[in-house]
Amino acid sequence: MDIVTIDGRPVSILGLAGNQKIEQDCVSKAFNAGINYFFFYNQNVLNLLDGLKPLLAARRTEIVVATGSESRDISSIRQYIDSVRRNLNIDLLDVFKVEYVSPTDELSQVQALLEELHVWKEKGLIRYVGATTHNRTVALELIAGGRCDVLMHRYNMAHRTAEEQVLPAAMRAGIPVIAFTATRWGTLLKGHPSWQQEVPSAADCYRYVLQHPAIRLALSAPQSVAQLNENLTAMKLGALNLQQKALWDEYGQVIYGDGLSSFETQWS
Repeated sequence: MDIVTIDGRPVSILGLAGNQKIEQDCVSKAFNAGINYFFFYNQNVLNLLDGLKPLLAARRTEIVVATGSESRDISSIRQYIDSVRRNLNIDLLDVFKVEYVSPTDELSQVQALLEELHVWKEKGLIRYVGATTHNRTVALELIAGGRCDVLMHRYNMAHRTAEEQVLPAAMRAGIPVIAFTATRWGTLLKGHPSWQQEVPSAADCYRYVLQHPAIRLALSAPQSVAQLNENLTAMKLGALNLQQKALWDEYGQVIYGDGLSSFETQWS
């Protein structure tokens, strides 16, 4: 399966994700540069949504609108979907994800939610049913469950263990993977006391993520147009060569260390 727009265009290899500080101009500039996948966790990202509205009014069939909910209550999810549709003045959502599925979730409940979302998909409320998770075991269970059209999963230079099982499993199942935390919340851009070579740019981080064949697109969450322009360089430069890949493999291992230095490295 691939992710395409309503009029059949493939999604871009970079997607624009909302954050509280994003400049509204980032939306139109991203679209004009070729980005057609827009994601937000909730409707608090007002600048992203305000930037999307005129684009959707004029170019709806060329844009993929993706969002999701951490709620496990089907009524709350339906209310949220209806609210987004009203806010953006659209008939359907392109991608809806059950967010942050973790080992503390009851997987049978999550699968039931995915089943209900597929019913809504048949009714034309959404086009793709997805889920997001940091956890590799959970990711494998979601893939095996067969009701996840799209998987959003953490993957970057420092967090590469998904290469062992999750990404191959997704490829076998034909499930496109959306990578998030490509810059590891910006920490990959800061270097490390034990690393004396060059430090990657944001574009290097996105190019690294995109080199894996299971990754359909990488989410980018710039705060400013300047940051967006730097990220867009990844789309222009294309794939890493083998020497670059080896360099960033080594750097990522140094950054990760023992995996206990901060909260995000403690996820299995």
